[in-house]
Amino acid sequence: MLILQAATGTLTDSTALNATTAAPAAEMNLWEMFQYGGPIMYVLVIMFALAMYLFIERMVTLKQASKEDNTFMNRIKDYIYDGKIDAAKKLCQETNTPTSRMVEKGISRLGRPMSDVLVAIENVGNLEIAKLEKGLVIMASVSGGAPMLGFLGTVTGMVSVFFDMAQKSGGSIQLGDLSVGMYQAMVTTVGGLVVGILAYFFYNYLVSRIDSVVRTLESRTMEFLDLLNEPA
Repeated sequence: MLILQAATGTLTDSTALNATTAAPAAEMNLWEMFQYGGPIMYVLVIMFALAMYLFIERMVTLKQASKEDNTFMNRIKDYIYDGKIDAAKKLCQETNTPTSRMVEKGISRLGRPMSDVLVAIENVGNLEIAKLEKGLVIMASVSGGAPMLGFLGTVTGMVSVFFDMAQKSGGSIQLGDLSVGMYQAMVTTVGGLVVGILAYFFYNYLVSRIDSVVRTLESRTMEFLDLLNEPA
């Protein structure tokens, strides 16, 4: 009985000693994962930074474009009815919004046929929409190109794995010998998908905001034309 207790105590002490002296498990941080991805990861970082810059810059522009004075059209109406065309133009210049620039162009065409006024307003509206959509093509390219670039890293990583396997076909192949290429294949895939998904969401959100501004411009255009068609 004493011998069994001593053996059990020795085994317990040995287990505790081994647990104490065991080396901590290795952990991989994001920087190490980034390095395993190779040069493609640097390109993905640049693409992500570009997408973030365009998103923030467009958001600021759209916020300014969507600002609207609720009394603007009423003041324009009063000026036109009173014959104060110069005052109406000055108000448009001071307001400095897409709506005001469209209305200013329409005011400058007063006295001409209504079709000419409408065409002038639509031309300015198209230019304003083009300004709002600036950079969206790049955003769309990032959302579609980043996953493709990640897939390219996957292919090059697997090529590296098969090359290492072919070089050591005559001897034993250790899993550690193939880890570099496999890490590159997986990390670039993850990086490309993350950048592509975020850029895709950024793009769609900006498109929805631009559509909202366009609907507002169309509404103000119709309101201005109705104003001109109203009897004095």
